[in-house]
Amino acid sequence: MKVSQNWLKNLVEITSTPEDLSEKLSIGGFEVESLEDCSENVNGVVLGKVLSVLKHEGSDKLSICQVDIGTSKNLQIICGASNIKPNIYVYIATVGTKLNAVDLTIKKSEIRGVMSEGMICSLQ
Repeated sequence: MKVSQNWLKNLVEITSTPEDLSEKLSIGGFEVESLEDCSENVNGVVLGKVLSVLKHEGSDKLSICQVDIGTSKNLQIICGASNIKPNIYVYIATVGTKLNAVDLTIKKSEIRGVMSEGMICSLQ
């Protein structure tokens, strides 16, 4: 399982370096296989909480999600994941984010008549 240090910081106070944190986690029984600096690949990707999920009336497989990313306005994001549900935390690529791994820049766009303001990312 991959875990972001920034995600952990949202849950608990962390004052250690990534290396020290890795050692402390391993001592506590949570084996850390490796550390990766992924900051170049995820600039603009933030953690969000899914507040609600509605079926997209124009599609059998799409959902309209309201997501809180800690700003004054929640984002509306169209999502095709079958496992999306309220009250889970997901990674959000915000508008303007360049996802180098798939050569894609996130834009605000209309999907089957409904505006989408970002993309919910898979950990894959």
